[in-house]
Amino acid sequence: MPFDAIFMTALAEELRNTLTGGKVDKLYQPAKEEVILHMRAGKENVRLLLTASPAHPRAQLTAIPRENPETPPMFCMLLRKYFSGARLLDVAQPSMERLLDFRFETLDELGDRVERRLILECIGRKSNLIMLDGAGRITDCLRRADGDLSARRPVMPGLYYQLPEPTGKLDPTALPPDELTALVLSQAPEADHDKWLLDTFSGISPLIARELEFQGGGAREGLAKRLNELVERIEKRDFTPTVLLREGKPFDFTFQAVVQYGPEVELKRYPTFSALLDDFYEQKEAQERVRQRGQDFIRSVTQARNRTAKKIANQEADLQRAGDRDRLREYGDIITTNFYQMSRGQSVLRAQNYYDPEAGEVDIPLDPLLTPQQNAARYYRDYKKAQKAEEMLTLQLEKNRAELDYLDSVLQNIRLSEGDRDLQEIRQELMDNGYLKQQKKKLAAKGKQKTVHSKPMEFRSTAGLPILVGKNNTQNDRLTLKDADKRDLWLHVQKLHGSHVILKTGGTEPDERSLTEAAMLAAWFSQGAESGQVPVDYTPVRYVKKPAGAKPGYVIYNTYQTMYVTPDGELAKRLRTGRS
Repeated sequence: MPFDAIFMTALAEELRNTLTGGKVDKLYQPAKEEVILHMRAGKENVRLLLTASPAHPRAQLTAIPRENPETPPMFCMLLRKYFSGARLLDVAQPSMERLLDFRFETLDELGDRVERRLILECIGRKSNLIMLDGAGRITDCLRRADGDLSARRPVMPGLYYQLPEPTGKLDPTALPPDELTALVLSQAPEADHDKWLLDTFSGISPLIARELEFQGGGAREGLAKRLNELVERIEKRDFTPTVLLREGKPFDFTFQAVVQYGPEVELKRYPTFSALLDDFYEQKEAQERVRQRGQDFIRSVTQARNRTAKKIANQEADLQRAGDRDRLREYGDIITTNFYQMSRGQSVLRAQNYYDPEAGEVDIPLDPLLTPQQNAARYYRDYKKAQKAEEMLTLQLEKNRAELDYLDSVLQNIRLSEGDRDLQEIRQELMDNGYLKQQKKKLAAKGKQKTVHSKPMEFRSTAGLPILVGKNNTQNDRLTLKDADKRDLWLHVQKLHGSHVILKTGGTEPDERSLTEAAMLAAWFSQGAESGQVPVDYTPVRYVKKPAGAKPGYVIYNTYQTMYVTPDGELAKRLRTGRS
């Protein structure tokens, strides 16, 4: 992604305008490389996200609450010690560097006002978040690098902070326009201009380098003009938060309009860069967190699912063979009818097949060591065995198909998980059903702790009706069978895996729009999320039942209506009111 220094400049301007003078109320560290500062800025309460993730480091305001660990990490405790109650003085950025310097004023142990800083370095795998005292010494950092790991620039508590090593490239904003133009014109006409831009100037991403060359028409004069226009835009802070979409899906973002892809790419503009980043990274980071934290049982569920699918395929083949059992009985009948012309030691009986509408002849294999009567008895015996096998295979297939259906639903639920509580609930469900080994934990002296349940996703329709959406099978059972009012409406995508959805009606008839929105949520949080038209069944909760001994999340209903809706992720974001 083009999180280059120019994008960082635009973001710094946005944060500076919003946060300067704001006070830090609370600090959290929801993930190893992620810190959240709850701040009071003007009349607003905002959340500042600072993440040093190697894959997507950044700073932004975020509207997405994150689940925090029960015990805060040591780095978070230090942040709270030194920055709780601090007031933000400024957000600085060295020219064309992917680095933000947050300067705070706070009180020390003696009550004196002192300055402290948080440095966020967004430089790929070396990204870091560093705490500094007033003298510029490192208090602590997310990634420590001693002299052995980084001989040129150690990053350790107690050392004075040094800026990252310079790349040796030029800062385009530091050059006068005529000098910048002359530099571009000095290049060979046939040169690879976008590569030359990347090799020569700091702070420019490959996307912007290609765009400058494209808009310049491939000529040096055009490139020089476009480069000078870019510098002018940076100086004026003339930026537009823009996401690039291909077939409706975001794949890149930047700070200006991009035309190099032509009509196949749509440009979506946002009111702020923070809103852009929230939208762009929300699903990607949620899926990444789920993969990291649920990796152990995701693998176990996937393996169990694949084993069950293979078992079903084998049983279906056996059932097909068993389905041919009538031929065995017919052979026994034909042999019995032709005893008079058979003799012992015969290996094949050629006889008329009176089961054939055309009365043709058939060759029936015989065991030459058996008598004609014994050969007939063998075919009758094999027929009985095949009949019994079909009964057993039918039962086993029904059981295994239900198991496969359940495991597929678990994998669907894992994708909906938003934090550790959701994953812990799924893990407990799998242990209760024998798919994972029970974890042996020593009970605390106070006794066994109460199980913490995650909450369903909460939405509110345009008309104001609450809509609840389950995120896993255990939660679906609890939501539908225990928490919902019998007069509420229950919705579920038809014949696909998906969440249980409850439209809270308060015992009244819901408006058509609220019902449609609830159905669209049921379609979005299902396997049909990428489909055009999805059938969704709905019925009062009182008609939804759970069979005795059924797997978690499995229910039955006979009285229902169906509507066809188009899944809409934007609607889900707009109606969302709370997070677990």
